[in-house]
Amino acid sequence: MANHTAGVHEASERFVDEYATLDPIAATYAGLTGYESEMTDFSPDGDRQRAELYARYLRRIEALEPADDSETAAKAHFLERVGIELELHEAGLTTGHLNVIASTVQNVRAIFDLLPTDTAEQWADIRTLLGKVPGAVDGIKAGLRDAAGRGQLVALRQVTKVAEQCDTWSGADGESFFGAFVKAAPDAQSAELESAANSAAEAYGDLARFLRAEIAGKAPAKDAVGEDVYKLWSRYFLGAQLDLREAYEWGWTEFFRVEKEMVAVAERIKAGGSLADAAAALDADPRYRVRGRREFEQWMQQLSDNALAELRGVHFDIPDALMRLDCKIAPDGGGVGAYYTGPSDDFSRAGAMWWSVPAGREDFSTWREVSTVYHEGVPGHHLQIATGVHEAESLNRYQRLHGWVSGHGEGWALYAERLMQELGYLTDDGDLMGMLDAHLFRAARVIIDIGMHLELEIPAGSGFHDGERWTPELGLEFMLTRTITDAEHVHDEIDRYLGWPGQAPSYKLGERYWLQLRDEARRRDGEAFDIKDFHMRALRLGSMGLDNLGASLRG
Repeated sequence: MANHTAGVHEASERFVDEYATLDPIAATYAGLTGYESEMTDFSPDGDRQRAELYARYLRRIEALEPADDSETAAKAHFLERVGIELELHEAGLTTGHLNVIASTVQNVRAIFDLLPTDTAEQWADIRTLLGKVPGAVDGIKAGLRDAAGRGQLVALRQVTKVAEQCDTWSGADGESFFGAFVKAAPDAQSAELESAANSAAEAYGDLARFLRAEIAGKAPAKDAVGEDVYKLWSRYFLGAQLDLREAYEWGWTEFFRVEKEMVAVAERIKAGGSLADAAAALDADPRYRVRGRREFEQWMQQLSDNALAELRGVHFDIPDALMRLDCKIAPDGGGVGAYYTGPSDDFSRAGAMWWSVPAGREDFSTWREVSTVYHEGVPGHHLQIATGVHEAESLNRYQRLHGWVSGHGEGWALYAERLMQELGYLTDDGDLMGMLDAHLFRAARVIIDIGMHLELEIPAGSGFHDGERWTPELGLEFMLTRTITDAEHVHDEIDRYLGWPGQAPSYKLGERYWLQLRDEARRRDGEAFDIKDFHMRALRLGSMGLDNLGASLRG
């Protein structure tokens, strides 16, 4: 670790230590060790304590004079990130927050995916943590009651869908997640672990009943959060001020641009057919089929390993510590899609790519997923996030482990998909169609996420319900008829957007910003421009808001 002995870096390091005691689940997610048996207090009191910590360190770091350029960047990043966290708390948007993909209910379940299971001591930590799940659920309930009392409950859609997730994880219709998880434990601990797992499962079952019986009747039916709340969340996910209507209009322009590119590729796949016809032809082609979950894991592991080996030293500097990336099928019950979890601070826990697929699915189409492996792995999230973790000599732990910004991260990962085409990795028309499908899908997200939450008008000439105002029903119809994304995935996506306002556009808007910064650097450097140097210089800065990223690269 870098010797941050004074000033901004030191204060940021102290913040990480203090925050970890108040949110040990987040500490474990971030890759800090020593918190594996600790549980976060999700009650209103716990949320208030974390907000008080934000306020105290904002004052402390605001008063510090940076010692050098690295501290200037670290200060700007800390003030922007922790500042928006505090704003969200003060707006009443954190206590009792609930959604189908990334709220406390999912985080408590998913933390077990990241815990080591190699030794008796590690299983003892798991047993202790399982025993604390009922208390965590009680805190979640208290937060929801508090939100209900303030009239700030999330929409009914999120409540009912999360209740369904709780059913799955509690084992309402079969074995619980927790019961299945502890089956891998040594026999000597199995009885105690089984008891703790049963208690955790019962707590999730009780949470499902609580959501339906006590919360659903108080939750608003309307999904749209409105412009004021949306602006806050948008700043949180982008680290930048966004002109929402300009972004909405740009989303349409980008959608039509990508759609035109797809039509040309589709013509080569299925002459005279539609995008859907081309997708059906690819789905039926045995070259793009994998049968079996284990086989699908092996397919994505091999593709990921090849990308790591081939890009290293040629297009990117990739240290030895980053050369392991685990590819796994995620446990059932969560939303459909892929996601990445970063390595621990000491790289004892490797970065991992997780694929959450519909329960029971055993047959997979790979043409859609090649660019997703690049998005989640290398040169996408794994290269980006793990590079930041590796930069212990120049970045403090807040920058490396806690300061994730979706627009920076998801923007880079989407940029990485297109970059692989530029580097010659998507010459197969099926794989290229899959990449373009992902980009069309992300452009559609910009349109309908902003459109649904602000209830904007659909422009004339769009060819889709011209002049009407967006509703969730129209959002679903648009995704089902104007993209070729898997229908099961689309249904999950609409629920995700409506419960996570401002996050879905961060992919395309973030990519847009990365492309602008690259173009600026190319114009500024002229013939001296080196794309590998540009990429590595940017990645070694760690995650930060998009406004701060631009300032750092231009500076």
